[in-house]
Amino acid sequence: MKNTLSIFTLSVLILISGTSFAQASGERLSTKYEELTSPDFKKAVEMSERTCIIPMGILEKHGPHLPLGTDMLDAREIVSRAALKEYTIIFPQYYFGQIFEAKHQPGTIAYSSSLVWNLLQETCEELARNGIKKIILVNGHGGNNYFLRYFCQAQLEKRKDYAVILFTPAENPEVAEKVKKLRRTTNDGHAGETETSEMLVTSRNLVHLEAAKSQNGDDQKRLKDLPDSFSGIWWYAKFPNHYAGDGSFASREIGELLINNEVEQLTNFIRNVKKNNNILELQKEFFDESENPLKTEIH
Repeated sequence: MKNTLSIFTLSVLILISGTSFAQASGERLSTKYEELTSPDFKKAVEMSERTCIIPMGILEKHGPHLPLGTDMLDAREIVSRAALKEYTIIFPQYYFGQIFEAKHQPGTIAYSSSLVWNLLQETCEELARNGIKKIILVNGHGGNNYFLRYFCQAQLEKRKDYAVILFTPAENPEVAEKVKKLRRTTNDGHAGETETSEMLVTSRNLVHLEAAKSQNGDDQKRLKDLPDSFSGIWWYAKFPNHYAGDGSFASREIGELLINNEVEQLTNFIRNVKKNNNILELQKEFFDESENPLKTEIH
């Protein structure tokens, strides 16, 4: 009951404040990029110590019972709660990512790979031009996992005065054990028990539990004769309904465990990124050496 009350209180705070942040002087700055005035944006850049988070989602089917924007809704809520605890600027909703595997499902918006790459690259460059030097990517969409790691690695291609950092939280064993005891399904993935549980916390009014069993979320194993391989069609071969698991077993208790843990981890991550300048110094050192590798010193 105490935990439920705390979540309710936090939700009310977010609603009333518009995710504002109180400075020592009493002035309030929104954490949301789109809500800042131009003069306040300058203050926010300073107050955030030149950090900005891009919460990333996608528009895709989430079983028969969750909204198309589930990944974005979850990611931005987690980021919003963390930013209340450790101030940073939150970039507007970002629905541009890798989702070719769901093009056969109604509502999916799948942009070309070149557009997805260029849009993220230019967004980062524009943020840096506006004074943001540490850009944090918080990914809510599993289909972005490979893309975002490669994107971060590719930032070393050309000299930059900013860093792009992907938030990659480790599993919390204590939370994982609690969730394991509460879970009632074993096949749990896209729009399954845990993802639906999180949505019961972040967007309860958009969850249609009564529809969760109306489609099959089982692994259909249609490429089981090709083990030890990877192909772009792997997900469609396993889950052609773009649904993995059974969301009807979702519970708010599981959702609160997961959301609270993610908020805590992200809050600490933001704090660490803000006080760490080593990443920018190391990048500069790397770029200096890359421009004249024959003069690279042995460290």
